[in-house]
Amino acid sequence: MKGSAAMIAAAAVNAPFDPASPPDPVEARYYEKTGGNRVRCLLCPRSCLIGKGERGYCRVRENRGGVLFSLVYAQPCALHLDPIEKKPFFHFLPGTQAVSLSTVGCNLECKFCQNWQISQARPEDVETKRTPPASIVDQAISLRAPSVAFTYAEPVVYIEYVQDIAKLAREKNIKSVVVSNGYLRTEPLLDLCRLVDAIKIDLKAFEEPYYRDICNATLRPVLDTILEIHKRGVWLELVYLVVPTLNDGTAGIGNMARWIAANLGPDVPIHFSRFYPQYRLENLPPTPVSALDAAYEICRAAGLRYVYVGNVPGHPAESTYCPNCSRKIVARSGYRIESLDIRDGACRFCSHPIPGVWQEA
Repeated sequence: MKGSAAMIAAAAVNAPFDPASPPDPVEARYYEKTGGNRVRCLLCPRSCLIGKGERGYCRVRENRGGVLFSLVYAQPCALHLDPIEKKPFFHFLPGTQAVSLSTVGCNLECKFCQNWQISQARPEDVETKRTPPASIVDQAISLRAPSVAFTYAEPVVYIEYVQDIAKLAREKNIKSVVVSNGYLRTEPLLDLCRLVDAIKIDLKAFEEPYYRDICNATLRPVLDTILEIHKRGVWLELVYLVVPTLNDGTAGIGNMARWIAANLGPDVPIHFSRFYPQYRLENLPPTPVSALDAAYEICRAAGLRYVYVGNVPGHPAESTYCPNCSRKIVARSGYRIESLDIRDGACRFCSHPIPGVWQEA
């Protein structure tokens, strides 16, 4: 993982994963039996038809005797204390820490993935520690972290674990945030929206060929997810990783900016992140800052008010500016908040409302 994450001391964590004695799996919540001991997973648009003894595309959901099980429930492979800005969330409890976790597994295969060692792994390939949902919430309380973040790999594939943690967290006034690719079906999405407080979607591109060739997925379900989250009133932020020669075209970014403005309005934050060569795209150079600046200007011209540039420390577009008086109201440097001039959800200088979740209570 990149950044300043601190590994959480696992005082409440039980024994490490033993391949010779794996933990008991938990029955999946989104599937149907199709006869002949086969099941169809109903979690994401792939709708995997899984035979007895087989696993779905994500590698973490297995058919055992005609029953679909999650193999990663309560088995995180990463557990850290992160700044919320690392997710990145810029309009959600700025300056606070989030207990951040992930299991292995993903339902996409992005060629640029920075966490491919866990996202593309099987449960038996990575060391894990059994950590029940209550232990995660207890750690957030003991560390005085106001939120739990489901991040790093893809939370959709361990949704049962996410849901149970989020339920307990809400009872203890701890918020839950999800960092997702948005590739899931409507029923689990609606269930998730009822339990969590914020969702950040990685919008990989605004073109189907990119999703097909670079992520082995499709764009339309992701757009539907974004629309549904917005409709449900869950706090939403978007991230667009700008990959040189692949999704940095101004036409595509312009189409995306206009779609956001027309369908989500001007206030949903969008972050343009700088790409660094890794995984299967090591042949490409880092994103030129000029490409990020161009994307920023395109979105501002389309009427979007909160546009950010990421992975470029010191860039002026790391900070938040009031759309009314143009004063800097959240000064950021990397993951650090240097000043925060928002009072009761409004600009301290001119009282203009600033959308977001600014207080813990």
